[in-house]
Amino acid sequence: MVAGPPEESLPTLFYTKQREREAAEHQRQKEALLKDSQKDHTASRFTTVAEAIDERLKTSTIGLVTLEDFQKTRDELEEEQRRISAKTAAERLQNAKKAKRDKKKERAKLSFAMDEEEDEGASSAGDKRSREALEDPAAKKKKLSKNPDVDTSFLPDRVREAKEMEEREELRKVWLEEQGRIKDEDIEITYSYWDGSGHRKVVDCKKGDSIAAFLGKCRTQIPELRGMSIDNLMYIKEDLIIPHHYTFYDFIINKARGKSGPLFNFDVHDDVRLLADATKEKDESHAGKVVERSWYNRHKHIFPASRWEVYDPDKDYGTYKIA
Repeated sequence: MVAGPPEESLPTLFYTKQREREAAEHQRQKEALLKDSQKDHTASRFTTVAEAIDERLKTSTIGLVTLEDFQKTRDELEEEQRRISAKTAAERLQNAKKAKRDKKKERAKLSFAMDEEEDEGASSAGDKRSREALEDPAAKKKKLSKNPDVDTSFLPDRVREAKEMEEREELRKVWLEEQGRIKDEDIEITYSYWDGSGHRKVVDCKKGDSIAAFLGKCRTQIPELRGMSIDNLMYIKEDLIIPHHYTFYDFIINKARGKSGPLFNFDVHDDVRLLADATKEKDESHAGKVVERSWYNRHKHIFPASRWEVYDPDKDYGTYKIA
């Protein structure tokens, strides 16, 4: 018969197992805290304004929508975001100024508390002088006041800043209304349907129309293009392939130029430029070409298609001055 463990060792064995369980639980909690501290909790805080607008734009334009409705929705979201940004900046500035004033008041209170003990000995003399000053009318006139001759325009002023903010908002609205009026102006576009030779035509557009809208109008004038999608058409202006999302207003307001002339002139004249001075160009432009994308893919290694390249707004295509 095998003898069991002594009775005195049973409590010791029980407490030993309990300590082992507590140590294992403590180690598990320590590893969980370490793993949590290594996680990146800041990734969600740095989403950009553009991403937020894109997400709202996706939810607001579900399904088939026209290009005009899509652009209108995008403009409204961007306008709302600008107003929120301006309001947030003003509130942040106001809170900073309030905190600065509170800090100055607290510092003044501490200063008065420290000086209180030093002024106890001279309190009686000070009270006497104060009574004399109150009784003397001339002392009231000597009271410190603001000097009207000192320029204080550089100091912070909440009322003035609020007024300036309102004026800037009003000027912004006036500028947007003016740009909207310019975009609504009519413009005559001379273009050439290019299939190896030119077929010049004219179409009426608005300055705010996109290249895609312009190609849609061109398609109705050319029988060969009526059954073709706008995505299969290209617009080439001054040897540059203009993407569909640009508008005529973009080139007019920025005075953009291409490789062989201005991009902001669409009323075409005859090419009678003087060759004596190559640094000067006449106020003339070439007719933009409307081309089928399939034609360009077949002939892009042959002149003039070999000179064409996609328009890059950040690229300098040379200086331009009118003779």
